[in-house]
Amino acid sequence: MSLIDLLFGRKQKTAAVARDRLQIIIAQERAQEGQVPDYLPTLRKELLEVLSKYVNVSLENIRISQEKQDGMDVLELNITLPEQKKV
Repeated sequence: MSLIDLLFGRKQKTAAVARDRLQIIIAQERAQEGQVPDYLPTLRKELLEVLSKYVNVSLENIRISQEKQDGMDVLELNITLPEQKKV
């Protein structure tokens, strides 16, 4: 080791360490196929809050699903909107 290496170090940066750890976590989560992500109930609730500002919709009318298609994760959102009265 040279003096420059000792002074300035050649340690791996914390951002690189965090990125590597995140990649490991993501790989582990993707390996657990068939499991419903734990964020879906929260996502459904928050979507209902936002939608209720503009449209009268109930939680039963919001369907969220996640599946794999062609090696990609697909998040599908279906919202049944109430019919509007014609004026």
